[in-house]
Amino acid sequence: MQPASTGNGKRSHDLMERKRFEAWLQSVSTSFLTLTEPQKNETLDHLISLSGAVQLRHLSNNLETLLKRDFLRLLPLELTFYLLRWLDPKTLLTCCLVCKRWNKVIGACTEVWQGACKALGWQVDDSLQDAMHWKKVYMKAKLRMRQLEEREAFETSSLIGHSARVYALYYKDGLLCTGSDDLSAKLWDVCTGQCIYGIQTHTCAAVKFDEQKLVTGSFDNTIACWEWSTGAKIQQFRGHTGAVFSVDYNDELDTLVSGSADFTVKVWSLSAGACLNTLTGHTEWVTKVVLQKSEVESVMHSPGDYILLSADKYEIKIWPIGREVNCKCLKTLSVSEDRSVCLQPRLQFDGRYIVCSSDLGLYQWDFASYDILSKPAQGTLLTWSHIAER
Repeated sequence: MQPASTGNGKRSHDLMERKRFEAWLQSVSTSFLTLTEPQKNETLDHLISLSGAVQLRHLSNNLETLLKRDFLRLLPLELTFYLLRWLDPKTLLTCCLVCKRWNKVIGACTEVWQGACKALGWQVDDSLQDAMHWKKVYMKAKLRMRQLEEREAFETSSLIGHSARVYALYYKDGLLCTGSDDLSAKLWDVCTGQCIYGIQTHTCAAVKFDEQKLVTGSFDNTIACWEWSTGAKIQQFRGHTGAVFSVDYNDELDTLVSGSADFTVKVWSLSAGACLNTLTGHTEWVTKVVLQKSEVESVMHSPGDYILLSADKYEIKIWPIGREVNCKCLKTLSVSEDRSVCLQPRLQFDGRYIVCSSDLGLYQWDFASYDILSKPAQGTLLTWSHIAER
């Protein structure tokens, strides 16, 4: 019985010691809480100086847990996304490097990356709720901007074959058509640099092509349609009294349009070569024409209607495609009433938006309302838009 009695006595002693320690700890804690902040710091410094290796290791492990809490893991996902919206994209990308979980959570926040794309001027489709898509769009745009700044965005190569000035260019699906003062036009494979076709033409100021044919506008005031395979002239269009700077056509409509230095736009029968209409109103050389379907509804047009845009140095005119002799301009767009800003022959129209470059930068209009959506800030040379993504 003696061993059992001894064991019980030891447990009782340990229990009493534990109670006395807890009472002491409670007293010390109460006293510690009454101290000022500097006094608390001094007390901790003194205790740390009295601590050995075991205590310091214990302190280090616990401090790391208290001070370095993973809020992305602890907070509800909705609250995490709300907090991430306050961070700039550069910080977010740095946070993605912390660990796989942070990268996954940050990469899944659609609103964050859509906002980052919008900040770059990108046209964001809110119906596309794919965070990784918008993150990739943002990363690609930033990479391209950095490459542009460092002049590393483009690779250059020479296409050798013409013997005089090359004035006319048209690119489509990896193929480049060039028109030259050497009275020839050539079709090149951009990837290989090889010339696919070369035909004898007139002096080319404008070119456009498809698989079978090439249409050229010339400094000799005429337009011609050529067959690639044989080099034969299929059709010729005469009527302009100035150089033809731009051409566009549509096989479905059997229509060709042209803009000239004689200040007019002409509408032709593509197959017959006959002039169907002459549109007047420009007071400068017509340097660009675009024939395209409307994709939006407005008072003046419906989706599916073909629209003709023509541009000169200061104005863009919008015309309906009809064969009425007295065809009237639907709308005239300009960027400066005093003509202090000059437009360049870089006009794009996708059925929803009109974009044109100027000596200051890019201008964008909504085609349904004709309202100007964006214009270059003072000193800005480049503006991102949805067309850059296309």
